[in-house]
Amino acid sequence: MPVPHPERRKRARLLGAVVAALGLALFPVVKYGNVFPDTGKPMAFGRPLAGHPRTAFRTASTLADGTRIGVTTLHGKKSGFTGKVWAWAPPEYYQERYRDSAFPVLIALPGGRGYPANYWNRPRLGLQQAVTDLAALGRSKPFVLVMPQLNPDPRHYYDGSDIPGRPKIGTWLSDDVPDLVRATFRTFTSRDGWALMGSSSGGFVGLKMALQHPDRFRAVLASGPDIRPDSPLWRGHEKERRANDPERLAAHLSARAGAPPLHLQFQIGTEERGRANLERFIRRYAKGPVTAALHVIQGGGHNAKGYVRGMREASLEAIGKVLRGPAPESRPDRTYTAGPPAGARPGDRGPGRRHRP
Repeated sequence: MPVPHPERRKRARLLGAVVAALGLALFPVVKYGNVFPDTGKPMAFGRPLAGHPRTAFRTASTLADGTRIGVTTLHGKKSGFTGKVWAWAPPEYYQERYRDSAFPVLIALPGGRGYPANYWNRPRLGLQQAVTDLAALGRSKPFVLVMPQLNPDPRHYYDGSDIPGRPKIGTWLSDDVPDLVRATFRTFTSRDGWALMGSSSGGFVGLKMALQHPDRFRAVLASGPDIRPDSPLWRGHEKERRANDPERLAAHLSARAGAPPLHLQFQIGTEERGRANLERFIRRYAKGPVTAALHVIQGGGHNAKGYVRGMREASLEAIGKVLRGPAPESRPDRTYTAGPPAGARPGDRGPGRRHRP
């Protein structure tokens, strides 16, 4: 799945505007068909907490192991923004022995336009299978994956931020989306069960958001990320732009006594540029409460397929080590009973893991 190189973002914006004007839908519709596949089947990941209305997810796709990716439209109460959110729970989430356990959450952000879809919801990229396989091997955690829309339109990048006079995408991603997740899944209330990941511009947003909210997130996995806010919409709002600059945020956090620990896991392919910038970032800011590591993907380019390979090699395991995982037959921070996947028999302990990409 091609993801624009950071240095090509301005050209990508212009191309996106032309594409939109012509009514074309090149990314990722051509490769995968309907960007909002809907089988017409409603689905639920479990009963919401008392006081939370049930969120209406519908099936977007079904994986080979029987788990399903759901999609819903989220009307953000705090941001006022409305956008799509996809979600997937791993096989363990439906198993009887984990029925009362909380699960860690990984919010996955795309590169490219990030509108109207999030390409991490495409099973053929292998992200869901990588989570399943590594959890089965005991090398990582069985993450709940949450895949929100990144931008409100195809014309601009909003840098995952509340740019003055624009849709509050920063608040939507940092507040409204996690609120939806907490109301839908069995999650940890502490930051030790929450992480972000993203590639290219999505990697920038994940990195920036983790540095802005270390009280909410324990780690971030950023693949081929930008490290500076460069949306043209910042023009005339320099103060706000600086407040969303990962380097400034990292400098402040790394020097802050008593700040909660935050792990930054970077990935970069040998066939893409930007490695020197990431190595410099790590040298400067991996100190105090901030730890950081860089996984180099041999032969990898600036694309999602290569980044999933890097996740399998090292990076999912790295962030899994700093996050809490589910405990069988335990009590979570908040409890309710999850329903099994569609078609499961009473007492079914959940789908197996024999399928490989």
